[in-house]
Amino acid sequence: MKIDFAKSEQSTLGLEWEIALVDPKTGELAARADEMFANISAAHPDAMAGGEHPHIKGEMLQNTVELVTGVSHTVAEGLADLRGNLTVLREAAGPLGLELLSAGTHPFSNPRTQAVTDKERYAKLVDRTQWWGSQMLIYGVHVHVGLDHVSKAMPVLDGLVNYFPHFQALSASSPFWNGEDTGYASQRALMFQQLPTAGLPFQFPDWAAYESYVQDMFTTGVIDAANEIRWDIRPVANLGTIEMRICDGMSTLAEIGSIAALTQCLVEDFSTTLDDGGTIPTMPPWHVQENKWRAARYGMDAIIILDAAGKEQLVTDHTLELLNKLEPVAARLGCAKELAGVEDIITGGAGYQRQRRVAAAHQGDLRAVVRELVAEMAGN
Repeated sequence: MKIDFAKSEQSTLGLEWEIALVDPKTGELAARADEMFANISAAHPDAMAGGEHPHIKGEMLQNTVELVTGVSHTVAEGLADLRGNLTVLREAAGPLGLELLSAGTHPFSNPRTQAVTDKERYAKLVDRTQWWGSQMLIYGVHVHVGLDHVSKAMPVLDGLVNYFPHFQALSASSPFWNGEDTGYASQRALMFQQLPTAGLPFQFPDWAAYESYVQDMFTTGVIDAANEIRWDIRPVANLGTIEMRICDGMSTLAEIGSIAALTQCLVEDFSTTLDDGGTIPTMPPWHVQENKWRAARYGMDAIIILDAAGKEQLVTDHTLELLNKLEPVAARLGCAKELAGVEDIITGGAGYQRQRRVAAAHQGDLRAVVRELVAEMAGN
């Protein structure tokens, strides 16, 4: 099966941010995306001329809206794009009396009572996956980075897999599920991987091997479209990008900028290595799988496996070393400020840590957590 990989400018960016609609009185999720889009259409008829806003999209659940940027050269450009579309979203939410929130999961809303968007592909997913499909009350941030040649796609994917726990720990923001503290930093990480073709990616020696895999998936009826491969990191052939899908939803543009900068710098660094004739180290799949679990469970306190020899280190310590290594790359890409913000997440606490602090200060009242998440979002 031939899969054409679109030509992209190396290390350009695209960002996707899933946002929940919330009733401010109860803190519960509000299944009112259709009303939001009606308001957006009324206020911006030119943008909605094709029936859908180019940068504000619907999602599987009616309580969710996704912001999608255009192609940016710098993280700052991508954040400005998100900020502008967030303003449009707020203008639509205001008359409906809705608030906005982003985290890996909602702290207490029941997943089984959420209205699903009326589209055939969503109905098919829920029908096929049954209980697991009806549990997908999760939100994420995705970062696309452009690759200038298809030959880089699989090696860059392999390289990013090595840093899976770093991204998971920094973005983890889903400790609560259906009103209960799960004991995990990221409940979303382990929930999402229950879907067919989701979770950790397979690693292939080259693009041809990936094409063979996709052909097998079509032949055996596992997928009907390439985007149904829902790996935590995946190539997106029609865009010419590698897509980092690991991260939980995040409340602030500053956090998103830091994650985007770290992704962009790593991909650029891998690309340079390949251009210079070098290779990118890989780890055994069992180490990668263990790292995912450790980061989902322990977040910033995870002791992660660094290499095939089994060397280990605290994820935050290794992340700080990584930031130093990537400083020259960030300077070239114009994202030094945003990359430095990764250290702010480490010192100030990831989303799951902040949520637990608020819950503890309010005797476990998760409505206070929702109020804090809404306030963080409002600060953007």
